[in-house]
Amino acid sequence: MMELQDKVAVVTGAASGIGLALAKALASQGASIALLDVRRDERDEAAKAVRACGGDAIGVVTDVSDAAAVEAAASATLGAFGRVHVLVNNAGVVVRGPKLFEVEDDVWDWIVGVNLYGAIHCLRTFIPLIRAHGEGGHILSMGSMSGFLSARRQTGIYTTTKFAITGLTESLAHELEGTGIGVSLALPGGVNTEFYASSAALRGGLGGRNEFAAATAETAGFMSTEEVAARAIAGMKAGQLYIATHPDCRRLHEERHRQLMAAYDAADAWTRP
Repeated sequence: MMELQDKVAVVTGAASGIGLALAKALASQGASIALLDVRRDERDEAAKAVRACGGDAIGVVTDVSDAAAVEAAASATLGAFGRVHVLVNNAGVVVRGPKLFEVEDDVWDWIVGVNLYGAIHCLRTFIPLIRAHGEGGHILSMGSMSGFLSARRQTGIYTTTKFAITGLTESLAHELEGTGIGVSLALPGGVNTEFYASSAALRGGLGGRNEFAAATAETAGFMSTEEVAARAIAGMKAGQLYIATHPDCRRLHEERHRQLMAAYDAADAWTRP
C-alpha cells in the first residue's frame, strides 16, 4: 500500500473539478502538491484551497499541450519540493455536439493536444524525475468510461482521445513493470463538474457555435468530484491498474463484452469444416 505522507504529487488540470478534488485529497494525506493549470486566477485560488487541507502547494501556469511549458513546470516543482513521486494526468477538455466528420483540424489539434499530448508530455518529463530518486512512485491517469465505450452523447472527438489514454496507460504499465513505479487508470462515469463550462471558456470561438457551453441538467445527479477523487486515490494506493469509480457502469462493460464475444462466436465459423 503506497503511503502519501511527505510525497510530492503533480496534478494537471488542478484548478477545478476532479483535478482540484484530487489535489486536496492528496494534500490531506500528507503530500505536497504542484497544481498545473493553464488558468492563472483559478489556479491561485486552488492552491490556497489545497494549503487549507494541510499540505504544501504551489500553482504553476502550464499549458500541457506545450512540451516546453511542462518542462518549465517540472523545474518549478523541483525548485519548490526537490523531487516528484506521483503524477496525476488529469487535464482535459471536451467538445460535444459536432459530428466527427464535420470537425476541422484546428479543433482536433486543440483537444488532442490537451487530452493526449498533454499526458505524453507529462510522462516524458516527469517519469525520469520519479526514477531518479529511486524511492518509487505512481502514475495515475484520469481516464473515462469514454475510454472504453462509445455512447450516443455526441462526444466522439473526446471519446477518441480517451480511448488513446486507455492504450497509453496500459502500455505504460507494461513498460514500468518492476521499476517501482505503479500505473493506474481511473475510469469514472458521470461526475458533477463544470467541465463543459471550463472547456467552453478555453475553447472560445474555436469550431464555431458551442451547443454545450454549460453543464446539462443531468449533471447535478452525478457523483461528486470529492467521491471520485477519494475512490481514485484509494485504488492508486492499492496498486490497481483499473480503478472503477462508478459500480453502476459495470453493466455497460458487460454489454460491450457480450457483443465482442458474439463477434468471436461468429468468427468460430471460419474454423469449422
